[in-house]
Amino acid sequence: MARRLAFLTLAAAASLVLTACQSSAPTPSPSEASATSASPAASAVFNPGGSAQDNKAFFDKVNEQTLAANEKASSNDLVNALSAAGFDKGAMQVTADKTPTGLDVDFVIVSVKMGNECLIGQRAVEGYVSEVAPVLSTGECLIGQTQAIDW
Repeated sequence: MARRLAFLTLAAAASLVLTACQSSAPTPSPSEASATSASPAASAVFNPGGSAQDNKAFFDKVNEQTLAANEKASSNDLVNALSAAGFDKGAMQVTADKTPTGLDVDFVIVSVKMGNECLIGQRAVEGYVSEVAPVLSTGECLIGQTQAIDW
């Protein structure tokens, strides 16, 4: 019995270590995310020649205004608002807002590639979070299947 308990403890510890190694960055809680995404209003202007970091406050402002108008804003709503604000629609990726069976998804992620960085925003039941991340080795900002932006 003691050997079995020791084995289970070791297996659980190994699982935690492997999980920690696979995770590239922790997901912030909504309170942490709002603290890190809060920026002075003066910096919330679009800078077309700037980096993703230069435009993060504006990206957040546009997404937060969209979500204030509709907390369940669709992927189309998020892309359209960012595009209307000046971001290049051709540099965007967005996840679907419906599952293959037609149910609402728990979150929508939208990204804008700016140079070798990505602005990434997520709307979820828990609220909105965002980050600046490097472009992936695929040349994209998001992993997995995304929705075609063909409108």
